Amino acid sequence: MALRRITLSDFVIVRALELELQPGFTVLTGETGAGKSILIDALQLLLGARADAGVVREGAQRTDISAEFDPDSAGSAQVVADWLEEAGIEAQDTLLLRRTVDVQGRSRAWINGTPVTATQMRALGVYLLDIHGQHAWQSLTRPDAVRALLDAYAGVQTDGLQPLWSNWREAGRALERARQAQDTLAQERERLQWQIGEVDKLQPAEGEWEELNARHARLSNAQALIDSAQGALALLQGGEESGDMASAALSALAQAQELLQGYEDVDEAFRAMGEVLTSCIAQASDVVHSLQGYLRHADPDPQELAQLDARLAQWLHLARRYRRTPVELPQLLAGWREELRRLDDAADLQALEAAEQRHASAYDKAARALSERRARAAPQLSAAITQAMQGLGMTGGRFEVQLSVAEPSPQGVDQVAFLVSSHPGMTARPIGRVASGGELSRIALAISVTTSELGEAPTLIFDEVDTGVGGAVAETVGRLMQQLGHARQVLAVTHLPQVAACADQHLVVAKHKGAQETTSSVHSASGDARVAELARMLGGQQQSATTLAHAREMLEGRCGASTTRAAP
Repeated sequence: MALRRITLSDFVIVRALELELQPGFTVLTGETGAGKSILIDALQLLLGARADAGVVREGAQRTDISAEFDPDSAGSAQVVADWLEEAGIEAQDTLLLRRTVDVQGRSRAWINGTPVTATQMRALGVYLLDIHGQHAWQSLTRPDAVRALLDAYAGVQTDGLQPLWSNWREAGRALERARQAQDTLAQERERLQWQIGEVDKLQPAEGEWEELNARHARLSNAQALIDSAQGALALLQGGEESGDMASAALSALAQAQELLQGYEDVDEAFRAMGEVLTSCIAQASDVVHSLQGYLRHADPDPQELAQLDARLAQWLHLARRYRRTPVELPQLLAGWREELRRLDDAADLQALEAAEQRHASAYDKAARALSERRARAAPQLSAAITQAMQGLGMTGGRFEVQLSVAEPSPQGVDQVAFLVSSHPGMTARPIGRVASGGELSRIALAISVTTSELGEAPTLIFDEVDTGVGGAVAETVGRLMQQLGHARQVLAVTHLPQVAACADQHLVVAKHKGAQETTSSVHSASGDARVAELARMLGGQQQSATTLAHAREMLEGRCGASTTRAAP
């Protein structure tokens, strides 16, 4: 999944640029201030770096960056395909990333034409590019960065340790709270037990308050209900209460139905109205039967009404006492019982101590396994970086990964430090105390080269990591990057001709100052143009026959094997 094409529009001082990148080792060179790192900055923005309106070229409305990656290359093609599938993004013949930023600082991003977030761009970028900056040495003084580098080399992750650490900490805090609050817990438990006992006598059930009120309303109005039922029955059925049997509603409905049925053959409308009356008579008859059944069982019960009054009074008393509505009493009682259960658990010091020990043991086991893997990897990383230092002008220098016991943390119980001895016989000291800036840069480069071979990203980018080196060391840097380019795509921003001479592809960045604006361009250099650029890097703008000859010698001699693919 190597980088094949990058396109910029109105980015910083670049008006428009479309650049084809080749496999192997590619360098970007140019005069100081020409903007050699512009491509690096564009790629970082494309892969999720924070957007800023300052990247928009002055006078333009927005910047537009896109990059195309070739899935046919070896590397992380399958990983990327899996990532795209999980993200719901359709895989295509090439992987196309695009991002725009306007003058208001608003940013938009796409992967294969599908809108995505900057977070998604960063997540995918891990599998595409690995960027080593010119100030990489600064991170070597940060304990977290040092530990992460060793873990990456050892192939370990601390994600599984984090929940074990959290569980242990929480169990420890619960135990400490219980120890400090034993007296308070006892008082709180006593209060809750008394309240639960008082309310539990009532045994309030969910929905009971509404049912009590409904029953109380029926019993309170029992006689009125009976009188109403009897009156309605008399009106429907007829009898002494109605005063006239002929006036009974059912009888009147039946007579009306009979009159209509007599002429339903003459007029169809009479048939329809008769059917309606038939339905009315049936429904009224059902009401009569229901009223009769109600009256058979209806009987005012003063004793039951008194019992309901007493129970309702209990509900109201407890509700007022605990400042709740009556309907809330069942939930209040359930909440107190749950709170009492938690207090009982919290008061059980033996159980809390056992839980704390159990979580501590689980964390300790995982932390020790992590420490063992770090301990095995530390001397291997030390040897690899020490070997790389020998070719970078630090003959006899020694790199040491030091492990010491630290306070337990989500990352384990190890404190990792990088120690360096610049010369034979010197005691290794913390890397932050190495005085020479050149030595720091070379150590950082040795670490970058050593660890970059372990990464999954198929494209490595070195942004002026060779600062502070020169001469034979610079040539070694070039050969190291050329060697890396045999297996992976390498892109380096450099000011060293010895490094540039080893590249398979040479890109030159140039700045153009006009009356109205300053722009930057990038073009591929080969043949005489490449010789001229190396000569400029060797001797400045004033090229001489000597510098040109020296440049040609560098191309044809020291890293001449790399020029085969670069020259047309």
